[in-house]
Amino acid sequence: MASAPQPQLPLFYKDLLPLNSKEHKDWKVKPFDDASFLAESHAIPLTVDEFVDAQRSYPIVFTAGENPLPIALMGLNEGVNTFIGEDGKMMADNYVPAYVRRYPFMLAKLQEGSEELSLCFDPSSGVVGDHKEGNELFDDKGESSEYTKSVLDFCSKFEESGQRTRAFLEELKKLDILMDGEIAITRNDMPDNPFVYRGFRMVDEKKLRELPADTLEALNKNGMILLIHAHLFSLNLMRTLFERQTAQGKMPEPTPAPAAVN
Repeated sequence: MASAPQPQLPLFYKDLLPLNSKEHKDWKVKPFDDASFLAESHAIPLTVDEFVDAQRSYPIVFTAGENPLPIALMGLNEGVNTFIGEDGKMMADNYVPAYVRRYPFMLAKLQEGSEELSLCFDPSSGVVGDHKEGNELFDDKGESSEYTKSVLDFCSKFEESGQRTRAFLEELKKLDILMDGEIAITRNDMPDNPFVYRGFRMVDEKKLRELPADTLEALNKNGMILLIHAHLFSLNLMRTLFERQTAQGKMPEPTPAPAAVN
């Protein structure tokens, strides 16, 4: 089975194979037993279409660098996901990002220079294969099953959301209202040793307030101001996330206090 071109695979994906009726006609998809595939991921990609729902569960920030993208923080440190229980399942009553729900499928280009996207899957996930039970990928005629059609539709809509997300970030860059983020959280029992988190970007509220009235009106009309506010409101969950990590015993050593300057 030929793998799709994969110079650098996205988060979670260890391999990619194009789905086809010849090789996978009798294959089925069974549900994941747990969410262990994201247990060590503290930051999950997010689209702007999810901001309003996701901001109730996670802080939403932007990656550092010239081409920032939104991410939902499930932990404040590498390898720490506070939303996965000891049973490997995702804790209930929290929004599940579309990026997670899409796995192990995704649309990918099979040929360089081509804009055509094909439905692919990660065979290492263990849920797509020659199983006795599960959702059929193809019918008796070798045509895509209703399940496969729904997967394709979901992945297509995810790509469309990705385009809207990139357009949103381009507009933020034009407005020049992104800033390097930093948050220092202090525990009552360690007042002189704060936990300092950097390496992300966020909207600068001061710059946002100083935008011209006509620009703010345009942002209100095109819906961007709602997305910006969802991002800013979600930052209040930083301390909540810190407390989740603390309660789960997953905190790193605090940042040493700077030496006093005489």
